[in-house]
Amino acid sequence: MSVLIVDAANVVGSVPDGWWRDRRGAAERLRDRLAARDAGEEIVLVVEGAARGVESVPGVRVDSAPGSGDDRIVELAAALAGRDVVVVTADRELRARVRAHGARCVGPRAVRPQE
Repeated sequence: MSVLIVDAANVVGSVPDGWWRDRRGAAERLRDRLAARDAGEEIVLVVEGAARGVESVPGVRVDSAPGSGDDRIVELAAALAGRDVVVVTADRELRARVRAHGARCVGPRAVRPQE
């Protein structure tokens, strides 16, 4: 089973829909959209800052980064090296960091079509 690690801040920020007024709510909406997927994958949503504390739901494990969300995503990718890991982010630096651990990368549109 593949593992999908989602950079919540990057994905939420990819669409200017007012997410900045309620970062936690935006992360919860993303979590719920991910939970509705039926792709047979393990999903980890990494949140940071004002979105910390968003609860996990069936189908999506929410990981509240104690510091930088990017650093936590790299830690997860390193811990899962050898498995099929896909990181969802448009952040070029983060993409390079997780690819060093064998992860593949896709952009935010993979999980959040542009509204």
